[in-house]
Amino acid sequence: MPTNVAIACQGGGSHTAFTAGVLRTLLPELADSDDRLVGLSGTSGGAISAAAALSGYLDDGAEGAVDTLDALWGDIAADEAFETWFNAWLVQGMSAHHWSFPTPTVSPYDVPATAYGERKLREILDRHVDVEALSALADPDTPHLVVGTVDINAGRFETFEDEHVTVDALLASSAVPTLFRAVEIGGHYHWDGLFSQNPPIQELLHTDLERKPEELWVVQINPQSYEGEPTDVADIVDRRNELAGNISLNQELRFVETVNHWLAEGDLPAEKYTHTEIRRISLDEQLSYESKLDRSPAFIERLTARGIEEAEAFLDDLGDGHEHAAQFGFSHDD
Repeated sequence: MPTNVAIACQGGGSHTAFTAGVLRTLLPELADSDDRLVGLSGTSGGAISAAAALSGYLDDGAEGAVDTLDALWGDIAADEAFETWFNAWLVQGMSAHHWSFPTPTVSPYDVPATAYGERKLREILDRHVDVEALSALADPDTPHLVVGTVDINAGRFETFEDEHVTVDALLASSAVPTLFRAVEIGGHYHWDGLFSQNPPIQELLHTDLERKPEELWVVQINPQSYEGEPTDVADIVDRRNELAGNISLNQELRFVETVNHWLAEGDLPAEKYTHTEIRRISLDEQLSYESKLDRSPAFIERLTARGIEEAEAFLDDLGDGHEHAAQFGFSHDD
C-alpha cells in the first residue's frame, strides 16, 4: 500500500550541501516507488535546497530535481577568483572572531560586500527556482512546500507555503542577521528561519487526511549529541549554535510524537489524524560554525557526497525492515 512521505530539511548554510546529496538520492527512489511525496519543508539552506528540488521535480520529475540541485550548488560554490578570495576572507574572519582575536564587529548594513552577496544569491535563486511553477503547488495532487522565517517586527515565526514561496521568502529564510540585511515582505522585516522552526514540521501535518504524511524524514544538519565537554572558545561557540539549531526541531518532533501518542490512546479521531513515523538522516559530524559559511567547491562536494552516502544507507535500512534505524539517529527518546 502506498505510503505518504514528507521530508523536512534543517538549515545550516553550506552544510546543507549534505541536504542536496540526500534529496538527489531520495527523490528518484520515491518517484520509482509506489510511495507518494506529499510535502517538503525547509529553513535557510534547507529551504533553498527543498524549493530548488521541487521546482526541478515539477518541471522534469526526479531527473529535473537532481539536475536542478546539482546546478544550484554548482553556482553556490565559490570557484571564481574573487569568490574564492572573498570566501576565504569570510571564513577566516569568522574563525578569528570566535577565537576572541581582536576583529571588528560590523553591521551588514555598513559592509558593501553585503549587497554583493545578497545580489549574487538572488541571481542564483532566480536561475534555479521557478516561482511560477511553484504556483502549481496549490493543486492538491502536488507536494506541499513550506519555508520557515522569523518576522522581526511581530516577533513570531512565519512560514511561506506553496504558491506564496517567492525568491524574497527564500532570501528571508537565509538572512543570517550578522551577515545579511533583513528582507521586507508585506511591510514586515524577516530574518533567517534558524531563529524559528528549523525546519517547519507542523505545517506539513495540517492538511487533508489523504495527504497527511505517514512517514516524516528529517534531514538533520546539526549533531544531536556531543562527546565530552567543550572548553575552548571555538568549541563552545560551535556547540551553542548546534543546540540553538536543534531546539526548535526537537520541539516540533515532540509535538508529532505527542499527537501519535494521543492517537494510539484513542484521544483523537482516526478519521482526522494519522500516525506519523519519524526518521532522521543526520550529517552527524562535528564541523565548525564558520564552516557553515564555507563555499569552497571541495567542501561542498564532500558534503554532497556524504549526503548521497547517508541517504543510500537510509534507503538500504528501510529495505531491511528498519532493523538498524537507531544508527541513523531515529529515536522517540530524543
